[in-house]
Amino acid sequence: MMQGAPQIGQSGPIIRQLDEAAINRIAAGEVVERPASAVKELVENAIDAGASRIAVEIADGGKTLIRVTDDGCGMTPEDLPLALARHATSKIDGSDLLNIHSFGFRGEALASLGAVGRLSISSRAAGHEGAEISVSGGRIGAVRPAALNGGTIITLRDLFFATPARLKFMRTDRAEAQAIGDVVKRLAMAEPQIGFTLRDVSGGGEGRLSFRADAETGDMFDALHARLARVIGSDFAENSMRIDAEREGIRLTGCAGLPTYSRGAAVAQYLFVNGRPVRDRMLLGALRAGYMDVLGRDRHPVAALFVECEGALVDVNVHPAKSEVRFRDPGLVRGLIVSGLRHALAEAGHRASSTVAAGTLGAFRPEQGGQQTGARIYQMDRPSQQARAASYAAQAPGFAEMQGDYSARAEPAQEERGTQEAAAGLPLGAARAQVHENYIIAQTEDGIVIVDQHAAHERLVYERLKREQEGHGIPAQALLIPEIVELCEGDCATLMEAAEDLARLGLCIEPFGGGAIAVRETPAMLGNVDARALVLDVLDELTDQGDSQTLRARIDAILSRMSCHGSIRSGRRMQADEMNALLREMEATPLSGQCNHGRPTYVALKLSDIERLFGRS
Repeated sequence: MMQGAPQIGQSGPIIRQLDEAAINRIAAGEVVERPASAVKELVENAIDAGASRIAVEIADGGKTLIRVTDDGCGMTPEDLPLALARHATSKIDGSDLLNIHSFGFRGEALASLGAVGRLSISSRAAGHEGAEISVSGGRIGAVRPAALNGGTIITLRDLFFATPARLKFMRTDRAEAQAIGDVVKRLAMAEPQIGFTLRDVSGGGEGRLSFRADAETGDMFDALHARLARVIGSDFAENSMRIDAEREGIRLTGCAGLPTYSRGAAVAQYLFVNGRPVRDRMLLGALRAGYMDVLGRDRHPVAALFVECEGALVDVNVHPAKSEVRFRDPGLVRGLIVSGLRHALAEAGHRASSTVAAGTLGAFRPEQGGQQTGARIYQMDRPSQQARAASYAAQAPGFAEMQGDYSARAEPAQEERGTQEAAAGLPLGAARAQVHENYIIAQTEDGIVIVDQHAAHERLVYERLKREQEGHGIPAQALLIPEIVELCEGDCATLMEAAEDLARLGLCIEPFGGGAIAVRETPAMLGNVDARALVLDVLDELTDQGDSQTLRARIDAILSRMSCHGSIRSGRRMQADEMNALLREMEATPLSGQCNHGRPTYVALKLSDIERLFGRS
């Protein structure tokens, strides 16, 4: 007989009925994967109990202690033994397993935790005495009186002591504590009206407060906005767009970050379905699709999105941990997320995240002069409008005609009021100079703007191409002499498969024998363009996109590559009217705050911040 298969004898395998302890340990392996899973189940029970304050304490990454205290409705002494029984729950009556309105509902969490750890429950319901019950390794003790004002305290010690093999797969205490923090933060985002605290009490004593979020007040959006600022950060709250869309009984709300406020990894994407935190591939894919043409492939959006719908429209029984869901109409939900995000991005216009300016100011270092030991504060009167006009004319004659467009005065004189009011409608200001033949310096009402002319014009050309393609099609201009591009047969076949789509984009190609193609027409908007370079870029995009992408995605990706060839190149000198025309078009074009790859097109610096760099404030 082979070692490791003792159940298989000469007469064949023997079927045995597993005992209750083994059944509970198997169930625990599905429900409780790690300490964070236990915290999730216990905190969700506290939320379902109507708690307004929930306190979580952990020790050694949750391996030796997890304690969850809430001020919810509590349980009676008669309820405590039943709470530890498998498939016993107050959440549902078993008649409808689809229309679920609570978090935990299977009745497995407490029984599973008691099977693999040492669990004690102290609880008191209104009008009843406090009581306590304990269970260790599946063995349930007797109900005892307990001193408690109200609510419930659940203490879990020595998790997985009954299944020591599971402990070998645990990560470091720090990693487990970080996972617990992520769970608590996600639940805190889902319930902004509840106060949460997370404390690490490793080593005894009061421990260290890891996370705190007080209960928020106000309407839904204000409370959510304040809670997201607390959990994700104030930068996200300042650089996010509010999402509110509805379609066929499904509502999408939440906040999504501006494209220029993105991350290098998908670590700040929070998705909720009927208040339940989920990690669903379809929803994550829809989030990515919403940012498709405003973020590079190496950048990831930051968002907290909440999908609300009737319980019958979504199945939360897909996974024991309920981290995945299945919608009755997934296409409807995906379309709602994509359209809701794109609508919000369009409404954001040319807005760019404030973190771009903060990073720019952080890169500046004022020069330390002489033996100066302390910062000196300089108070200097700003020159009058007439003095500024003379200075502009002497220093930059080409820009002298624009000197009246803006005033940098903090308190404008009476004769300047008209100019100041006219300036309020030009957020990107008036061009004052061009440096290094790529960066436009513009003066605004309260600071300056630095514009990357190539990146900005690339976005403008891209949006113009998209509008023309969706309208009457992109006009093409015929080449006097067709451009012949030599390729391998595989690349030639890839291009010819997309020839019909490319023709609608103004790029007409034909096979020219072997692996060569002939370019006969190029998009008229791009002007004189290097046809070979354009074709090679389109080929790269087609190869990178693959066949799994939708036609719309492929067309947008190709247009993005084309726009680079038609934009103002770095190194080109621009006249004052050209620069101002570019600024005005940026203000009128949605998504112009970032280029096609998600990089910012401009940096806005406030005059007060600039003065602080020079010690003038």
